[in-house]
Amino acid sequence: MNNKQLKKTSKIYVAGHKGMVGSAVCRLLEKKGYTNLIYSNSTKLDLRDQLKVKQFFQKEEPEAVISAAAVVGGILANNNFPYQFIMDNMQIQNNLIDSSFKMGVEKFIFLGSSCIYPKLSPQPIKEEYLLTDKLEPTNQWYAVAKISGVKTCETLKKQYKKDYVSLMPSNLYGYHDNFSLETSHVLPAIIRKIHDAKVKKLSEVRLFGSGKPLREFLFIDDMAEAVIFALENNLPHYLYNIGTGISISIKKLVSLIQKEIGYDCKIVWDTNKPNGTHEKTVDVSRINEAGWRHSVELSEGIKRTYSWFLDNISNIREVSIKIK
Repeated sequence: MNNKQLKKTSKIYVAGHKGMVGSAVCRLLEKKGYTNLIYSNSTKLDLRDQLKVKQFFQKEEPEAVISAAAVVGGILANNNFPYQFIMDNMQIQNNLIDSSFKMGVEKFIFLGSSCIYPKLSPQPIKEEYLLTDKLEPTNQWYAVAKISGVKTCETLKKQYKKDYVSLMPSNLYGYHDNFSLETSHVLPAIIRKIHDAKVKKLSEVRLFGSGKPLREFLFIDDMAEAVIFALENNLPHYLYNIGTGISISIKKLVSLIQKEIGYDCKIVWDTNKPNGTHEKTVDVSRINEAGWRHSVELSEGIKRTYSWFLDNISNIREVSIKIK
């Protein structure tokens, strides 16, 4: 299948369909009229198992694949489970990419993170900065795994002319996010901590680092739009940054979240905890020139995210890394 033959009835496999990204992609595909989506629960298909993945592909014969399955988490999770972050992610993506290639899948969308870029990359970060310097130590395990996936997709595009494209988003947030205090990323963690403080009437909240680092945040629905854009178009490059191109300090982010939640408690910054990279803003000119750009601004995204959190708070559980 080449991209021009993609139809609303084309069989599209979304790996990781229950995760934040995968579920957003599935919702948008269905909204756009795609009627032949396939997926499998992790209890039925362990994507780390090469044989089972191969058999799944032989049975289902997908025409396009979206790789949204991964072991993810924040600084604490990366630090505590380095083996799982590098090995599980490499097994998952290698099995998906190799089975797609061997089964003749022409369209493959590989999803990663802007943490693949060097810690001290010039800002904003261009795609060509990949592998030009050292990684940020606090998330290097996940980054190394994702870099290997990006480069593997590049080889198939280069050697076999496959339409395998890698999309690297900035910090994602939104519906179905992980709000666990143990494994979540910064934005949902702050929402959870300030909400809990409001409920418990706490006078202060302790947060990691100094609050000075700059981060870029992309609402999950915008990410889904970027995935479908890549699915429906022939993109010439193998790697694209996906984001807003706009950064905000963690301190200012906290202020926005406090305003939305309606709780102005004191913030105590734990400077003994790591900050991570000081600034991480991606250059989105390549994907913008191709025809995609974000539409949801941060304040609106926080509003939608907190509203979803309140509607689903009874179902939110602590999320832990699955140890093999």
